[in-house]
Formats: sequence, C-alpha cells, structure tokens
Amino acid sequence: MSVEEVMQKWVLASNNQGKLTEFQNLFDKANLPVCIIPQGQLGIDDAVEDGLSFVENAIIKARHASKISGLPAIADDSGLCVPVLNNMPGIYSARFAGKHGDDKANNAKLIQELECFYPNSVKGEFVCVLVFVRHANDPLPVIAQGCWQGEILNQEMGENGFGYDPLFFIPELNKTSAQLDKNLKNTISHRAKAMNELLKKLQFIDF
Repeated sequence: MSVEEVMQKWVLASNNQGKLTEFQNLFDKANLPVCIIPQGQLGIDDAVEDGLSFVENAIIKARHASKISGLPAIADDSGLCVPVLNNMPGIYSARFAGKHGDDKANNAKLIQELECFYPNSVKGEFVCVLVFVRHANDPLPVIAQGCWQGEILNQEMGENGFGYDPLFFIPELNKTSAQLDKNLKNTISHRAKAMNELLKKLQFIDF
C-alpha cells in the first residue's frame, strides 16, 4: 500500500491555477499528514459564490466541495480591498471588470477607478480567508484569516504571480508582489498568513 493510500484525502475547493500552485507549495511546506486533491481532479465545478463576505464565500465553497466528494474540504476566498473604494473590489476581485478571471481587465479597471486619487499613495490590502470542514454539514468550520498591506500602483510591474500582483506594491521591499520570488511571497503573503493560522488550529483536529 502506498503512502498516498494511507494518508487521509482532503479536497481543495479551487480551480484557479494560480491559487492551486501557491497552495501546493504551502501544503508541501506544512507537511500535513493528508493528501490534498484539487476539486477539478474530481470533476467538481466551482460553487455559486453568493455570500456577502470572504468568510461566507469560503464556507460555501468548502461545503460544496465536501458534499460532492464526500471528503473533508479546504476552501479559500481572497481578494483585494482598497479603503478609498469602500473596500472594493473585495469579494468581487476576480470579476471586477465583468468577466471572471480576466486579470488584465480587472487591473485596468482598478487603475481607472483610482485615477482621481493618484499621484497620492493609495493603500490596499490583500485578504485571504481559509475554511476547513470535516464534512458538508460541519457545524464548526475551522476559519483562518490573513491580511497583507501594501499600496496600489497606477501601472503594472513584474511578471510573476497572478491577479492584482503587478499593482500591489510592498514599500519595505520596494517591489510589487509580481516581482517577488515565489518562496518569499509564500512566506509573507495573505495566503501564507492564513495558512499559518489554519495550521495552528488544525493541531486540535484528529486526522
């Protein structure tokens, strides 16, 4: 019997390739005694995200993946919040310009929305909420949140990452998220912070 067959299987409720890559690196570093399976490998479509907060949407996605797969599930909901825009694009980050997952269009719309605030510094915050459910009807989801503060530029810089990474500037590093080495990003990002918090809480879960 292989190690994979002995390990418990969990579903990762995401079909976003950028997130999948980052999560895989984080899970590998965490050395969890589980086998993480992206929901796409099980033929699970994306859930309908009709919540009004990151927490609500993450729970919806986790329950959806767990219900269809019959396995424990981890889901995230993440995005960029800009205070001067009343924390938009927020939960609508992936479809800010209308079409889901069109990074170029979303970045262009964000720059347009912030045009009247430049050349002043514009604060922004990446937010990630992670949710773990033992089963679809779990009454006590494990919830963790990570935030990453920075500034929003008026032009893209960097080729790495995805989403709003080319516009998200970290002053102390003098680089955008898209200019960071992936190992450094996976140490300081909102997703990394949420994962670290989740792992602390999962210490109390029986595998």
